[in-house]
Amino acid sequence: MLPRVTDEPETWHHGLMALWWAQSEAEPDELAYYRGAIERFGQPALDLGAGTGRILLPLLATGLDVEGVDVSSDMLEQARQAGISRGLSPVLHAQAFHALDLPRRFRTIYSVDSFGIGASRAQDLEALRRTFRHLEPGGALVFSHDQPWAGVDELDWARWLPGRRTDLPRDWPAEPEKRMTAGGDALELLVRSVWFDPLQQCRTIEMKARLLREGSVIREDRRSIRLNHYFAQELLQMLEAAGFSDVAVEGRYNGAPATPDDETLVFVARHEAPA
Repeated sequence: MLPRVTDEPETWHHGLMALWWAQSEAEPDELAYYRGAIERFGQPALDLGAGTGRILLPLLATGLDVEGVDVSSDMLEQARQAGISRGLSPVLHAQAFHALDLPRRFRTIYSVDSFGIGASRAQDLEALRRTFRHLEPGGALVFSHDQPWAGVDELDWARWLPGRRTDLPRDWPAEPEKRMTAGGDALELLVRSVWFDPLQQCRTIEMKARLLREGSVIREDRRSIRLNHYFAQELLQMLEAAGFSDVAVEGRYNGAPATPDDETLVFVARHEAPA
């Protein structure tokens, strides 16, 4: 099964998946790290892949000047409504990363686990180029990215080897993950791997979601997402090609140089000011 090739990102962050993510909150280490990045590199800031506002809204509530962009208008609507409930008026833009075109430039642009989702590799490079152009000189792009083996079980990692992909697409899990919405409805989510190509370094994952009210299904969604896998050295080359310099690679939100054992990396790439 080959992935569809389109100009639009292949992502599942719409409909019930947007509602699913709206039930999530920022982790303390994430929030502290990105607030520290904004304090270090300056305002205004842009949340690239703001989603339902999990990171953006708490930062905005502290008085920081932060805007958000995301390809999914459904995710942004969840962020807007959550902001209103907190007395906030977030500035949000519905755009794909590779089509980023905003009237404002930023001192800090950050992206939380959102790079390489849905687009082609050429579009990912264009996203970095556009991000560079949206930074003020002296500003920085800060983004997290999982190593290709992060968060996968032994079976998934073995699929990089010949003859280990014959079971795709996988069967659906026997039991769904479950969450409750703020309104008391139940969400159920099933996820499975359907395609992986180690040559293209990308995979497609499929989901089925259901919304239940008083035990009855009132909505069902079925969508897929394409994920590009990047190793650290490839990302460093892409950042250089996009115009960035002075790039640091850190471990997950610890501010320390990355090690071979880090599964999640944080890239801090500077837009150098003219001498």
